[in-house]
Amino acid sequence: MSLEAISKSGDTAKLVHLLGPDSETWETSGISHEAVKWAKATGFGGKKGQLCLVPSSDGEIAAALFGLGKKPRPMDTGALARLLPQGDWRMADAAGDPHLAALGFVLGAYRFNRYATKGEQKARLSLTDSVDAKQLEAEVTAVFLARDLINTPASDMGPKELEKATRKLAKVHDAEVSVIKGDDLLEENFPMVHAVGRASTRAPRIIDMVWGSADRPKVTLVGKGVCFDTGGLNIKPGDSMSLMKKDMGGAANVLALASIIMDAGLPVRLRVIIGAVENSISGNAFRPGDVLHSRKGLTVEIGNTDAEGRLVLGDALALADEEEPEILIDMATLTGAARVALGPDLPAMFCDDDAHAGAISAAGDQVQDPVWRMPLWQGYKPNLKSQVADLNHISKGPFGGSITAALFLQHFVEKSKSWTHFDLYAWVAAQKPWAPVGGEAQAIRAIAKVLQERYPA
Repeated sequence: MSLEAISKSGDTAKLVHLLGPDSETWETSGISHEAVKWAKATGFGGKKGQLCLVPSSDGEIAAALFGLGKKPRPMDTGALARLLPQGDWRMADAAGDPHLAALGFVLGAYRFNRYATKGEQKARLSLTDSVDAKQLEAEVTAVFLARDLINTPASDMGPKELEKATRKLAKVHDAEVSVIKGDDLLEENFPMVHAVGRASTRAPRIIDMVWGSADRPKVTLVGKGVCFDTGGLNIKPGDSMSLMKKDMGGAANVLALASIIMDAGLPVRLRVIIGAVENSISGNAFRPGDVLHSRKGLTVEIGNTDAEGRLVLGDALALADEEEPEILIDMATLTGAARVALGPDLPAMFCDDDAHAGAISAAGDQVQDPVWRMPLWQGYKPNLKSQVADLNHISKGPFGGSITAALFLQHFVEKSKSWTHFDLYAWVAAQKPWAPVGGEAQAIRAIAKVLQERYPA
């Protein structure tokens, strides 16, 4: 999606004043006495999300007032992109953070219009000098990339199309892409990726993108790219299957994060590894009770074919771990248990590096991209024991599902200096000011902030 919500016409843009409910401060915010009188007469009270259009003497729109409420969040400005009339607008103030206020507006203008027959007319934001336009455009481009990929139905977003999206991003930034697919996965020792994807008519694959000089610190991102998940032979009920086009949300998010890293020109050697599969049902589908070999050499008993994502990640993480990256991050729409614990808006973060985890948590709070750290509780590792293999890939009990999933993945990470696993929803279940219902980028702006501070360009 393009950045048509950003305007270059600053001189002619109308002002939007961001106001709280304390009307005594309104006139000191640069609003005319007449505008204050008009606002009060029309019932505007500065409540969250409330909009008041102020007329000029000739009957045109002179300005707008937008309510922030008692507890303002900078990105609540996203609602303006839907509320304001068509035209160019400029924020007179920014609720304490001009960058996040501008980001909220532009992200709020997003529409997934790939299949729409008619476009919408939109308000556009003219950026003030206090906003870094290059950084804003990089973040918006990345978030829109993730949203577009996740929102695309599986009929048009299979493993091949996910590979194509990776190659398109790589071309923009002069990165290199290599792919191993189909039965070649067995020859190249990715048996779990092959097993999960072999029942589909669309070949499974490992997508491997590399950018940056080899002598720089290695930052590796691994994404779960399950383009559709039927549950396999442990088939999902219809209600649980309806959103499974988003099961490649981890892959979409690592591509979006990679976009920010490359756009910023960070002095790192970036690698992105995606296990792209479709978990389907056919005569050669893998079964509950099967024992799979893994790239790591561990044998894995299958407890449930609907827990396929961790198998794909296991092989991908093992590949990433072999070159001992300084930073290893994986992202996946992995467990319902994480959603039960934290809801759809708060990604679960598991990390073996306290300093790195603390930095990401703090950054998430600063840029309104929150995460919540969960424990890699080693006491639950025995729950993954198998009587016939090195380990089972799920716990036999109903408790701590997101933790045991993270512990399973930890078996495939030994050499990396710092490993972080994100179990995210990658979907907005209820509209927010800065995001419509649909696919979403989560945690990437928080991670990017930490990486930019650690590896300044």
